[in-house]
Amino acid sequence: MASKPKSEAKTTDPRARIVDALMELAAEHRFEDISIRDICKRADVLLADFRDAFPSKGAVLAGLSRRIDRAVLSQDSDELSDESPRERLFDILMRRLEAMAPYKQGLREAAGWLRREPMAALAMNQVVKTSMRFMLEAAAIELDGAGASAVKLQGLALAWSRVLNVWLDDDDPGLSKTMAELDRELTRGERAVAAVDRANDFAWPFRALAQAAFDARRRSRERPRRARKGDEDRGGADEYGAAGDASLA
Repeated sequence: MASKPKSEAKTTDPRARIVDALMELAAEHRFEDISIRDICKRADVLLADFRDAFPSKGAVLAGLSRRIDRAVLSQDSDELSDESPRERLFDILMRRLEAMAPYKQGLREAAGWLRREPMAALAMNQVVKTSMRFMLEAAAIELDGAGASAVKLQGLALAWSRVLNVWLDDDDPGLSKTMAELDRELTRGERAVAAVDRANDFAWPFRALAQAAFDARRRSRERPRRARKGDEDRGGADEYGAAGDASLA
């Protein structure tokens, strides 16, 4: 059976074709020079299709991140169950790099654009934090406490960006430099997480004391309101009773 032509083998999903097109163009051109029309032409979609799928070029990068998330999360992680949390996260993040490998050249230019565009980098940081939260889930690592979790996620996102910077310039098929950097970042992250946990444990009594003081102030403010309401209710009853007596006279 003859193989299908490349054009026919393309996915029919406009979102996927747009992501592929941007990565292809980013491997060939400076990111700022790529227009939405260029992406639509390469993806063979209408401008209306692009508008339905994404609000901007930067959002297409977020679409790629979700694609990578899915590629990693679709893999069976049961084989990692006997590993330590650190080893599991190491393997999960290496799977992520493996899934990103086909887009490496385009990602190199996209990373340069993000360094040149602080607002875009800030938006992408939120995307990366979401991805890292799911990577932790895949590694069966729980995040405790809202405030501490936010700090830990941001720390992992920053560590991941440093690993990516090494990976983008690592042409060794074995990714020795990248693996060494990932190992260093995870070691550094373990120390940082331990410090956050210690600070969280140290601050807990003070947060509890502050919450108790807040609750006491709230109750003291509510007490006069309840007293006034009780007086009003009793006054209303007296007036109603007096009116009833008059009607019977």
